[in-house]
Amino acid sequence: MGLPPHRKSRSWRLADPRFYLNAVIVVASVGLIVLPGVADAILAVARPVDSTGGACRIYRVVDGDTVRMWCADGGETPARLTGYDTPELFSPSCPSELAAAIRAKWALRQAIWRAKTVELVREGKDRCGRALVALFVDGEPVRRRMIEGGHARPYGGGRRAGWCA
Repeated sequence: MGLPPHRKSRSWRLADPRFYLNAVIVVASVGLIVLPGVADAILAVARPVDSTGGACRIYRVVDGDTVRMWCADGGETPARLTGYDTPELFSPSCPSELAAAIRAKWALRQAIWRAKTVELVREGKDRCGRALVALFVDGEPVRRRMIEGGHARPYGGGRRAGWCA
């Protein structure tokens, strides 16, 4: 006849390092993918933006100085926020630049989220075809908040300085 099949006990599964690796992957996925997506979706629904070019909604914060917005007059529009520069999120030169870019992205998201009023003034287009926009939260330029918070540097065009020490 033979012996009954061997079943692993639950206590053995908790001792398996693969269990913890899978848990870390799930938590990281939620933190890096799901949470930012939900935060941007809430911004799009909750924060209409007063604009010189018609009503717009910022529906995605791309990084600390770039957003995507949907405007009634022009549809989906990528926009570069003017007056400041933040670390590069998608092509960082070093790990510290990546960490600073993530902090800058969340700082911009929080500034928009906490504001009672959000306004933008279009200033033309850049060489990549993005709208150049001055963003104001509660009547204050967002560039001032980002620079004073240590998330950005003043920028008026031209070559940008690096963010690695």
